[in-house]
Amino acid sequence: MAESDAALIARSVLGGDNRAFAVLLERHQSMVRGLLLRLTGGNGSLADDLAQETFLQVFRSLGGYRGEAKFSSWLYRIAYNKFLTHKRRQLVPDLEFGNGTDEDCPHPDRAIGARIDLERAMTTLKTAERAALTLCFAYGLSHVEASAVMGLPVGTIKSHIARGRDKLRLRLAPWAKEVAL
Repeated sequence: MAESDAALIARSVLGGDNRAFAVLLERHQSMVRGLLLRLTGGNGSLADDLAQETFLQVFRSLGGYRGEAKFSSWLYRIAYNKFLTHKRRQLVPDLEFGNGTDEDCPHPDRAIGARIDLERAMTTLKTAERAALTLCFAYGLSHVEASAVMGLPVGTIKSHIARGRDKLRLRLAPWAKEVAL
């Protein structure tokens, strides 16, 4: 049976066990990278850089983790803050890529086509909408947990989700029969 996050944290912080931290990193790195990949609109190298910064911050701050929220929520909060810091440094509006058309992307399989269209539609959302939807639907966090990660009131999280879903419904209307939003 896999050791719990709490046990790994204790071994890492109290015992200086670097292997325990490595297990935590392995366990959560794909989720963190996935969140950052969505937030960056699919920019893999930027997502990797931000994930690396996130885990460096986690390594430095692990002793300050109080266990009031799930470790994954605490970790996502750090990743989200790294993204926001990067975004502020760039001083650019919300990331938007492409024109959302299918001109350059043939769809040999309808399921793959729906997934590609969903990913494209996600890049057109505002950052907070994209983050709230990703945290709640892709990662299964509750509205309260997403609120803690994003540092926003629960009502604001619900509003971001509602607005994001409405925008996705419009962009994905051709898939309405196959994708339940």
